[in-house]
Amino acid sequence: MNELDVVGVRVEMPSNQPIVLLREVGGDRYLPIWIGPGEATAIAFAQQGMAPARPLTHDLFKDVLEAIGEELTEVRITDLREGVFYAELVFASGVEVSARPSDAIALALRTGTPIYGSDGVLDDAGIAIPDEQEDEVEKFREFLDQISPEDFETGPQ
Repeated sequence: MNELDVVGVRVEMPSNQPIVLLREVGGDRYLPIWIGPGEATAIAFAQQGMAPARPLTHDLFKDVLEAIGEELTEVRITDLREGVFYAELVFASGVEVSARPSDAIALALRTGTPIYGSDGVLDDAGIAIPDEQEDEVEKFREFLDQISPEDFETGPQ
């Protein structure tokens, strides 16, 4: 198992499909997982430290775990079968529960629980981006954030 950090939620164009992007700690692989809009919102809220007026489902689950004295010790992204990712919630009591990765990630962010990806999942779906290319990708993103369509207009020729 390899520890993963949540980079953030992105939207794939042109389909407008949200993706949670994870990065291998101490490595150069990224793991994109397509998720639903509700889970994308839950993950983004947790990353930004936003607390809704009323608890979202993942906030409720965290509160229930605290109320019953159960600790989530790790989240594991365990498998990828036919394009579907699988995850497990691992509790201090030894209980393991199957979960969708998006829900597991949203809960992990709320509880400060580490996230791990199996070697097989990272081998199959991980995308290697060396550090020097990552810098170039970030520079390109910054460039795109600063331009507008008008910047590409040409004058009379």
